[in-house]
Amino acid sequence: MKKRYLIMLAAVFASALLQAFTMNLFLEPVGLLPSGFTGIASLLSRVAGMLGIHFSTSVGMVVLNIPVAVFCYRQIGKKFVLFSMLQVLISSILLHVIKSEPLFDDVLLNICFGGFLYGVSIAIALKGNASTAGMDFIALYVSNRLGKSIWQYVFVFNCGLLCIFGAMFGWEYAGYSILFQFIATKTIDNFYHRFKRVTLQITTQKPKEVVKEYIETCKHGISVIDGYGGYSKKSMSLLHTVVSTYEVQDIIFHLRQVDPGIIINVMPTETFIGTFYQKPLD
Repeated sequence: MKKRYLIMLAAVFASALLQAFTMNLFLEPVGLLPSGFTGIASLLSRVAGMLGIHFSTSVGMVVLNIPVAVFCYRQIGKKFVLFSMLQVLISSILLHVIKSEPLFDDVLLNICFGGFLYGVSIAIALKGNASTAGMDFIALYVSNRLGKSIWQYVFVFNCGLLCIFGAMFGWEYAGYSILFQFIATKTIDNFYHRFKRVTLQITTQKPKEVVKEYIETCKHGISVIDGYGGYSKKSMSLLHTVVSTYEVQDIIFHLRQVDPGIIINVMPTETFIGTFYQKPLD
């Protein structure tokens, strides 16, 4: 448990550091708006500035996340929410600490590199069993209920937010911000595969031992078909199961301990109909 908490803390700090670095280095210099609740906080800060009122983006990030965190505290998991809020707190502090000159004068370069790094910062938090809170809370809550990723819908929400930004501050930078969000969303989708599923086709001469180890390792069902090798003519079994992509490496490791000669074919699963165990985030 200590090792697990250390990994979560390291992921949270790395995510917060990269997020704050990206916002100050790539977003602020060219007037782009970040995504989710951070974007709402930035938008409120700009609107308040127009009215002559000081509203801190970092304070807004924390305040906006509190109601959603209270809701998700019971629905998603206590440790997950606490570590996510720690990420928000650290990133809001680092926004004031990290000061650096822009690397690029070109807007498109800032969009491409900034969007990629911003997406990586969110993916790091998610892989560490935390998040950057805000829309991540909502996305993960809905994804857990539906059993599939909904990052494309988060992107649609962000586009709606940016249309408000465009109507108030100009459509050119709203368009740039939407492109930024698209790159960030695709980056998250490519690096975070918790809700993507694959089919494992397993060939083994030790079906009983392999099935026993598999059931002890994870809570998914598995089918067994007995047969023989077409070349060797030896008796063997074909095992079939569907798992989440993040479980694959652990399953392969455990099964190879039982049968070093096992053959495992990993195939993408586009659609799955039936009961599927989704491991809780906590």
